[in-house]
Amino acid sequence: MKALESRGEFASSSKRVVGQRASARPAKLALALTLAATLTACTVGPDYVKPPIPTVATYKELEGSGWKPAQPADTVTRGAWWTLYADPSLDSLEQQVATANQNVQAADARFRAARATVAQYRSSFFPIVSANGAYSRARSSSNVLHKSSAGLTLNDYLVQADASWEPDLWGRVSRSVEGAKAQAQASAADAQAMLLSMQAELATDYFELRGLDQERQLLDDTIKAYGEALDLTQHRYAGGIATDADVAQAQTQLKTTQAQALDLGVQRAQLEHAIAILIGQAPSTFSLPVAPLTAVPVVAAAGVPSTLLERRPDIASAERQVANMNAQIGVATAAFFPSLVLSVTGGLEATNYSQWLLAPSRLWSLGPALAGTLLDFGGRESVREQARAHYDESVAQYRQTVLAAFGEVEDNLAALRVLEQEASAQDDAVSAAQRSLAVVSDRYKNGAITYLDVVVAQTTALTNERNAVSIARRRMAASVALVKALGGGWQVSDLPTDEQIVHPAAPQSASDATAHG
Repeated sequence: MKALESRGEFASSSKRVVGQRASARPAKLALALTLAATLTACTVGPDYVKPPIPTVATYKELEGSGWKPAQPADTVTRGAWWTLYADPSLDSLEQQVATANQNVQAADARFRAARATVAQYRSSFFPIVSANGAYSRARSSSNVLHKSSAGLTLNDYLVQADASWEPDLWGRVSRSVEGAKAQAQASAADAQAMLLSMQAELATDYFELRGLDQERQLLDDTIKAYGEALDLTQHRYAGGIATDADVAQAQTQLKTTQAQALDLGVQRAQLEHAIAILIGQAPSTFSLPVAPLTAVPVVAAAGVPSTLLERRPDIASAERQVANMNAQIGVATAAFFPSLVLSVTGGLEATNYSQWLLAPSRLWSLGPALAGTLLDFGGRESVREQARAHYDESVAQYRQTVLAAFGEVEDNLAALRVLEQEASAQDDAVSAAQRSLAVVSDRYKNGAITYLDVVVAQTTALTNERNAVSIARRRMAASVALVKALGGGWQVSDLPTDEQIVHPAAPQSASDATAHG
């Protein structure tokens, strides 16, 4: 009786131990997951700090020259800076660049790809779950000893699910996501820089074309005047007052000017074709009516050099590339530490279909795997040194981009300052040449001088008038270049935030992202 009681107590005790062990398994698993989650907070590698950039208090062209722009613009219209020039035709063309220019579309596609890369890296924070099902029918050899299925033909029904998760113990995934976000922001800035570049190129080509139209109008007026001068000379020759040399000189002057007017057609056609391509149209289907240049150059407010860092998309892109390269150092550093993979498998397997979905057919496995490289003879250290070198390169490129931006602003401020003075002097030269031509023409009519003197005065007047138009075109080009150099009204706050990159409200382009940033 006591033996039976002792056996009963032993059985009861054994059940309690098994129960305790069974109940301890979830606790141990929970402890392991908690420990893994705690370790996930450990992120190796340097935290990002924006590299310092040397700046000055003001631009040299605004400080030392004492120049006061004749047409200052205190603000640049954000997103539609070209409206400063008050040209409806230009406004209509510029609005097509964002949606039809193929370079802009390609840059937007690169931004979307970069944003998708962020989602790809973020998926590594979560478990990977896979499932499979299989059926097979096989017969084992009868001549295999010590095998229970020897000589039997068996079915195998299997359905199984697997889940594995690698906790981000050392921040490899978080650094990868950090770098991918920075790269996506850099791509968004690149797309905005491309848009600004295409818009500025369109405006420059447009004003150049209008300048050619104005020059063509000048030549057409001159041709008309030269034709009248030729008629006068022929009448004087018929009356015995002028010589045949005078007639030949008048004819030469007229034909030379006609050739110059025709030559402008080549440049105008090329500019018209370039504008068509910029707005995504075939050159054969696009044309612009002839109209003279009426816009005046606008001098956008440059502000202080330090604000340029927040206004240029190419500078923002270069800075975000530095952040990306900094994150890659952390990714390379994480390779020095072991990785932990937690995996679980569960399913059902049976040889008879009727028993396949019953509880005894279940199978499962659960367990962690810890792996790390003990010796690679400097391989990982070389990768980390590469990452550091790439970071240093990106810092140098960032600083070079800033210096180049400062240089572009100074260049175009200087160009606008000098060209404004040159335009004033050229206007005086045109007025003087026109007065001289009027005097010489009167003296020729009175027979005081030969027609050669008239030809010289005509050539001088026409040359100065064409120079004035050329200076006007150059001033417009410099004005557009200054707006571009100052970022076209863009701000670094227009970049998409981390939240907008990870959870976009809807599929959007980089221009949409910056517009709603």
